[in-house]
Amino acid sequence: MIAHLRGKLIEKQPGRAIVETGGGVGYELTISIPTFTSLPAVGGAVSLHIHTQVREDQIALFGFEERDEKRLFERLIGVTGVGPKLAITLLSGLTPERAVTAIRAQDHASLTRIPGVGKKLAERLVLELKDKLDDFAAAPQPVTIRGVAVEDVLSALTNLGYQRAASEKAVQVSVAKDEGLAADFDGLFRAALKVIR
Repeated sequence: MIAHLRGKLIEKQPGRAIVETGGGVGYELTISIPTFTSLPAVGGAVSLHIHTQVREDQIALFGFEERDEKRLFERLIGVTGVGPKLAITLLSGLTPERAVTAIRAQDHASLTRIPGVGKKLAERLVLELKDKLDDFAAAPQPVTIRGVAVEDVLSALTNLGYQRAASEKAVQVSVAKDEGLAADFDGLFRAALKVIR
């Protein structure tokens, strides 16, 4: 089984990357959006945790920058009705910390916001995983900054592929420097982009 890859990033796009190892072999990986956003530019060095799935007709590799994301992926695919594609979609919509918090809190609403996760599957995720996640950290508290532009900017940043936690931190830093930005979408968006990049 392949558990880790280190090499040169040959290609990347949301959901997919190719890593070439020292032997000149390129491995195609399925990746989540958070892993995609953390990858270096094409040609850069990359090191990823790998989950290898072997089936009769194919071998599929799933790459993760963070070990906790890989561990949660492996727990998710152990749930009845959750395959690798849905697990990647779930991890693309929620950070591992937020997914764990939603499952522990039995927050079906957060889980059903993920495409492909309906009410019954959200209930099954909670039922099968709530007592199996003690070794995961909880999510940090959500942003408490108020302002008409804050939620719109957070939504725009997450739609661009940035993680919610990173977006919230960028907004907090930006508003801490200039409180007037909380009511100015354009200004806050530009300031948050400078911080997050």
